[in-house]
Amino acid sequence: MWVFVFFDLPTTTDSEKKIHARFRKDLLKDGFAMMQYSVYIRHCASLESSEVHLKRVEKLIPQKGHISIIKITDKQYGDIINFWGKKTTPLPDTPAQLEIF
Repeated sequence: MWVFVFFDLPTTTDSEKKIHARFRKDLLKDGFAMMQYSVYIRHCASLESSEVHLKRVEKLIPQKGHISIIKITDKQYGDIINFWGKKTTPLPDTPAQLEIF
């Protein structure tokens, strides 16, 4: 399970820039990685784990700005096609899925 956080926060004033930087740092502290500017992703081993991180992000949401969160499965993540420039770059390997019998 992957959690994507998309955000557009105002950065006009110094205090807004500080809030923007703080939000980014808090996402990184919670294990998110920057996929693109204002797009952060995190792998979660289960749906329950993704709910925990979703609630953490909800607590971090600043007063101003737009934030969208989406959860997708490993299979859906594997179907993402990324283009940087004219080359196609494969996604990093997804973490191994643990199976418990």
